[in-house]
Amino acid sequence: MVEIDTERLVLRDWRRSDLEPWAAMNADPEVREHLGPVLDAHQAAASVESFQHDLDRNGFGFWAVEIRATGQFIGFTGLDPVDQGMSFTGVEAGWRLARPAWGHGYATEAARAALAYGFDTVGLPEILAITAKTNHRSRAVMRRLGMTTDPADDFDDPESDPGPLRRQVLYRIRREPRG
Repeated sequence: MVEIDTERLVLRDWRRSDLEPWAAMNADPEVREHLGPVLDAHQAAASVESFQHDLDRNGFGFWAVEIRATGQFIGFTGLDPVDQGMSFTGVEAGWRLARPAWGHGYATEAARAALAYGFDTVGLPEILAITAKTNHRSRAVMRRLGMTTDPADDFDDPESDPGPLRRQVLYRIRREPRG
């Protein structure tokens, strides 16, 4: 079990008590705007089970995120191997927060902790982040993290239907050399 503490947040394993707020979050069309259709409660529960399985198996994955001061669950952040079948490989950083948690810097704070874990503990040389080209909020987080993008790396998601979610932007950050 890995728990990562930041100034305001705790990244941790998933709990049964996370299921209801996670399902509500993923039923929110605004939260899912750049991800695809909303999830029903069964789909949301299955994703939590998959996230916890990855954490147990790999020692990293998508951790539940809570506010340290209140213990309130606000979403997830973490690291996940890029899906097979993509034109590139690596480990991707990702995050998703409930709408009331937007605009407080939580995504950047949590993602920064996940990047540090990936570089310092897992030993990754590079971490990627992928989002729909239209997802300006996540792209701003990626820039705040120091990630960079090259338009030549942009791609069409083979699993997305034609439309605004198909075009994806790939960001990268490399581990800083130690010296």
